[in-house]
Amino acid sequence: MTIGATGGTRRDFLYIVTGAAAAIGTLAAAVPMIDQMEPDASTLAAGGPVDFDLSKLQPGQQAVVRWRSRPIFIVNRPAAAIKTLQDPNLLARLSDPKSSEPQQPPYADNWHRSIKPEYSVLVGICTHLGCIPMFYPDPSGSLPTTDWLGGYFCPCHGSKYDLAGRVFNGVPAPYNLPVPPHHLVSNTVIRIGENPPDVIWDFSSIAQI
Repeated sequence: MTIGATGGTRRDFLYIVTGAAAAIGTLAAAVPMIDQMEPDASTLAAGGPVDFDLSKLQPGQQAVVRWRSRPIFIVNRPAAAIKTLQDPNLLARLSDPKSSEPQQPPYADNWHRSIKPEYSVLVGICTHLGCIPMFYPDPSGSLPTTDWLGGYFCPCHGSKYDLAGRVFNGVPAPYNLPVPPHHLVSNTVIRIGENPPDVIWDFSSIAQI
């Protein structure tokens, strides 16, 4: 099944966040939509893969799809954001900048933690107490904290992550955001919940969700 940017079914859901300016309102509005489009019990139990059409996602936008009842953040990272991921000033502030802890599959064990640098795929659950972090991609926009470089901020206890889901130093969260199994079915379609054909990797082997 492929999900576009304007549709949803009883099995899957999608919403897009373009930035932080209306993040609180967006999340508040998303709650009833999630409830309405909650997959049925058989779908959740099966944990089948979900396809997403990347052509619907503009640079700087985030889409959220559901896989195994978990929110999956898919971000089209602009060139400037990709460059920031290797900035020494950012790396010095991260707890696990090289992703040493097993929070990602082997094909995402790289500096951008994804198959393609422009597309980030993360489980949107804070590794502290399971809250859903908020998306603040723009360093020049409305910021959740001082000296912000873009990424995710958990409003519950203040944990911060960069746009690759790497956790900052000095926050409650102990690990980077997990990367789920995923691969490109075509140039424009990404499949969440399934490894590339030549890879065997068990999502349950991650350090923490």
